[in-house]
Amino acid sequence: MAQPPKFTGTGLEEVNIPGQAYLREALTSCTDPLKAIESFQLENGVLLPSLRPMLPLLDLHGVRRLDFHTSLMEELRDKLIAHINELGQKDPRERDKKLKELLIKSFPVVRVKALRPVVMAILRNTPHIDDKYLRILVRDRELYADTDTEVKRQIWRDNQSLFGDEVSPLLSQYIREKEHILFDHTNLNNLFFHPSPKVRRQGEVVQKLANMIGRSVKLYDMVLQFLRTLFLRTRNVHYCTLRAELLMALHELDVQEIISVDPCHKFTWCLDACIREKNVDIKRSRELQGFLDNIKRGQEQVLGDLSMTLCDPYAINFLATSAIKILQHLINNEGLPRDNTILILLLRMLALGLSAWVMIDSQDFKEPKLDSQVVTKFLPALMSLMVDDQCRSLHSKLPPDERESALTTIEHSGPAPDAVEAYIQESSVASILAMYYTLNTARQKDRVGVLRVLAILSSCKDDRSYEDPFLHSLIALLIPMAEEFTTEDFCTTLFDEFLFAGLTRDNVTRHMIKLLWYVHNKLPSGRLATLMKAMQPTAGHNEAVHKLYETLQERTSLQECPAPTEQTEVDFDSPLKSVPTPGPHYMQ
Repeated sequence: MAQPPKFTGTGLEEVNIPGQAYLREALTSCTDPLKAIESFQLENGVLLPSLRPMLPLLDLHGVRRLDFHTSLMEELRDKLIAHINELGQKDPRERDKKLKELLIKSFPVVRVKALRPVVMAILRNTPHIDDKYLRILVRDRELYADTDTEVKRQIWRDNQSLFGDEVSPLLSQYIREKEHILFDHTNLNNLFFHPSPKVRRQGEVVQKLANMIGRSVKLYDMVLQFLRTLFLRTRNVHYCTLRAELLMALHELDVQEIISVDPCHKFTWCLDACIREKNVDIKRSRELQGFLDNIKRGQEQVLGDLSMTLCDPYAINFLATSAIKILQHLINNEGLPRDNTILILLLRMLALGLSAWVMIDSQDFKEPKLDSQVVTKFLPALMSLMVDDQCRSLHSKLPPDERESALTTIEHSGPAPDAVEAYIQESSVASILAMYYTLNTARQKDRVGVLRVLAILSSCKDDRSYEDPFLHSLIALLIPMAEEFTTEDFCTTLFDEFLFAGLTRDNVTRHMIKLLWYVHNKLPSGRLATLMKAMQPTAGHNEAVHKLYETLQERTSLQECPAPTEQTEVDFDSPLKSVPTPGPHYMQ
């Protein structure tokens, strides 16, 4: 392997320009230093005869020689950089030869700050830089910091740990931003699911990552491996969101080198269009089903990335919301769930998304089979619950004198059907549908409907009902129902039967603090005292929970609404530690 060139001092001597060493020698070996300086100026000053007579004139105007030479150098440097950029657009054969010659001549002066932009311009326009130059850039922190992203990509391709160091702060920032929205108690209009996919992928982190990757499939693979590893390590579903957003950002930039080899591209693109339009029609449902049905033998690993795409909270939100709409449609048209192909597909994708972590952890890339009884028994039971709520709503709208005559022997306000509670304990898909029906009833401000489902939500499989996106949405819908908090039955069901069961988790405490921030003045004093005592953070809670609890204490003690305070941000450690090198590239 070729040894990297060794440059001493500023590197001027290497390109036959007298530098520090020459001047030092000239001054220490002469008898007249002033004469040596004058000689140096004559030999190394501007050699144009037409400019020489102008120097005394500039002296008269108080313009220092340094300022004159600096100005001249900057003007020439800018012109040279413009010429190099033009050269970079020319025919590759002519370009590469000239740029290589320029790089050999100019690289020795890369440590001269004033000349460094010229060297960086040459590197930026060189598609394939010799390793000997890249190694010098990596070893010198100052040079590396000044290196353009186009050049760094060539460094990162063979230096995963360095690329990880660059990516890690961005991933931490992305998680903080998502969690800030989920826990933000100062702005009720900042809702997690409101931004469209197109708006979300314009975010700073997604755009920076897309720029860092450029058109490099290898760097894209590295980022995907980081995201898979972090998802496995933390179970944090925001890494799944970032995986989908990054792919669609590259799609919008038309980076064909990557999107043409990512087997998830067309599926993610189709799903993104459905989420954006809040609808899945027959045509798109056939496309999505076709992708799932046509995974070839030997490509099963693709299911891991597809499951991550479907585990994205925005995808889960779309699939579950669409399923509830279809159930409503089936009720109105007296249809059966098992006969609706789009509904079955939505449930199939939900099952795949909810199994993402287990699939990637076990490396057993098989699509989970949707339990047929979820369709034949759970959904009819859920639909009966929905019919009850509709009947009760219609009954409440009748004139008082007609309500008595409209009463039937059917009870529309009792507990949820046993089958609903039984299946949410066994099935993640059933749990998600029950959770999203809860949001649907809360959106209608149907207190009885909300209480019927909330009473059983603590039974959801894998504690699904205590996940942040759901609690964020639920709390946002409960706050406008503040008057209901004056009643004991509402508080008993919400707090005692549901939220208290999740208080061992930091996130549930934070969501409760947000709820009480707005409804504390509606709660009976005894209930408020009980809640504050139950929520009191322990040593196991992080600093953000402690500070939020303290501010809530101050707010409740004043029994008034002061100006919102800034939310404390959590100090996250770097999530990228010992991330394994990506396996063989399967995007063929």
